[in-house]
Amino acid sequence: MKLSRKRRSLPQVPISAMSDIGFLLLIFIMLVSLINYRQEIKIEYPEAASAKKTQAERNFEIWIDREGAVYYSGKPVDARELENLLVETNLAHPDERIHIIADRGTPFRHVAEVMGVLQLLQHRVVSLVVKEE
Repeated sequence: MKLSRKRRSLPQVPISAMSDIGFLLLIFIMLVSLINYRQEIKIEYPEAASAKKTQAERNFEIWIDREGAVYYSGKPVDARELENLLVETNLAHPDERIHIIADRGTPFRHVAEVMGVLQLLQHRVVSLVVKEE
């Protein structure tokens, strides 16, 4: 009696499924890269007679809303927290510019409080952000 061996077929990888997976990964990477990670507070920008453009990258943005609440990265902070954040940022990135973004209707005393913290820490370069014309 003669027994014949069964031939095992070699495993095959379906190429069509690989292209589908590659296409889905490409779409996922494109969508994730389009997400804006900058958290903004809804404010109405003030206007200015003349404005100077500054760098758009590496800015320490302090947001002040109409009621005088101060925000950094979308989270409310008080004067002490703001001071600590400024010190940490200045130690890590001394060339980082500071931008104050205040609502048009914000009373100046709230902006002056933030500027007082900056003056206490001896920050010399501070920009007040206004609406682009």
